[in-house]
Order: sequence, then C-alpha cells, then structure tokens
Amino acid sequence: MAKWLLIASGAGVVAAVIAVLIGQARESARANGLVEALIQSASRSVVDTVNLDSLSGLPPPVARYFRHVLTDGQELIRSATLHQCGVLRTSATTERWSSFTARQLVVPPATGFVWNARVETPLATHVRVLDSYTDGVGSGRVSLLSAFPVASETGAPELNSGALHRYLAEAVWSPTALLPQSGIVWTPIDDLTALATLTDSGTTVSLEFRFNNAGEVISIYNSGRFGIFDGEYKQLPWEGHFRDYQVRAGMRVPLYGEVGWYVDGALQAVWKGDLVDVRYAFGP
Repeated sequence: MAKWLLIASGAGVVAAVIAVLIGQARESARANGLVEALIQSASRSVVDTVNLDSLSGLPPPVARYFRHVLTDGQELIRSATLHQCGVLRTSATTERWSSFTARQLVVPPATGFVWNARVETPLATHVRVLDSYTDGVGSGRVSLLSAFPVASETGAPELNSGALHRYLAEAVWSPTALLPQSGIVWTPIDDLTALATLTDSGTTVSLEFRFNNAGEVISIYNSGRFGIFDGEYKQLPWEGHFRDYQVRAGMRVPLYGEVGWYVDGALQAVWKGDLVDVRYAFGP
C-alpha cells in the first residue's frame, strides 16, 4: 500500500508540474502576442528628428525641458525596452508591499505599452502581472505562478483611460513621445507647470507636468484618474514623482519613479521603481 501511495503522490507532483508548465507556456504566448500586436500597430513614417529651434511656441517650462533632456537633430524614439525593479502594493490602504521585477516595451508611434512583471508573494510563490495599452484598448491580467489566471479585464472605458494616463506619465522615460509631433498638446499653467493632453482612439487624458528650474519633470498630477477601489472604478487624484536624471542614449531620463493615490487628502504611494536598464530604437 505504501508503495502505491508513493507512486500516486509522485504522479500527482508530475501532473502539477506539467500543469504549471503548460499554463506558463500559455501565458507567455499571450504576452508575446501583445508585444507583437503593439509592434505591428506602430505606423511607419518618414524619418523625423528633434528640432529644438521649433519649440519657441511651447510653454516655457516645456521648451526648457526638451532642451535639457533631448539632443538637437536626434531621431524620434521608435521603441523603448525598460527593465525595472521595485516594490508595489495592491491598494493604498494595505500595509503589505511586494517586490517586483518587470520588462516593459513602449512604442511611441503606436501610443502603447506592454508591462510584464513578476511580483513576489508569500511562500516562495509569485504572480505575473501583464498590463498593456494597444490600439486604444487597455488590459490587465494577473496569473498565479505565471500559469493560472486569477484576474483579467480588457477594454472597459475606465481601464482604457487609466492605461492612457499611465502611458502619458511614463513618457518621461521616452521623452520624444512628449513632443507635439507625437500628438501631445501643451497648455501653459505657470512658470513651472504645464498641462499635457493626449487623445488616442477616442479617449482623451490630461496630466499636469511639474518641472524644476533645471528643466526636469519632477512630478505629474491628475485630479481624477480611474482606478479600482473596493471592487469598482472610481476617480481619485493621482500623482507621480521622478528623480535621479541620468543620460541614456544621449537623452536625460529619470532612474527613479513612484506613483500613488490621494486618499482622504493624503498621498499614498502604491508603486516605487528603479529603472535598471533601458534600450532604445530610433527611426521610422
């Protein structure tokens, strides 16, 4: 009897391992499909370059930012591959933070991104978080052990809006995506603040960009970005901070960022990350 129990137990372990491997292959294929779809959706165009002399019509802090972070005559970013690490939490009220590593593809000509993150969880397990915005559609998917989906949503208008807000905020890591020729409309607010507005596939979002005297974006803000709170979409004030600008591929980008929600009037961070590495492709 003990022998047969041992055999049955071993067979169960093998079956579980196979199920995990099959699930991981399925989820990996899904992620690769999103990446391919994003790349394919990018429109091809003639070579465009940065012309710093053409920025005089922009709000002063915006023009100062571009002159500080970009190089005159450089080609626009075709894609950016970001590698990040940091900590996050699932809500602004929980005390539990989890470490993560992530690979993110951003394709400015397609106004889209795919964020593929591994988030560590208790008992030496993890979840895979796959967020994306492609062809005007936002999606989010969470899978246990990168194999078994536990949450998934695609295409809700609130999700589309939230994902586009995120794309716009994170454009500080792909700074040519903030140029007017990338579809951004800049409106002056004051000497150190300007409003960026982006419309894509019928969704329009705006963010306040706040600059320091050196010309760096130090924070972004929106008074009502959509997020899920208590199981339903709500609009709450949302803010992000950036620092530690360094030169990468001839451009200045922040190596640290964090974002959070205002709850009961207090800013509660939910994501803190370092840019470990970034690779850019330029041209049409």
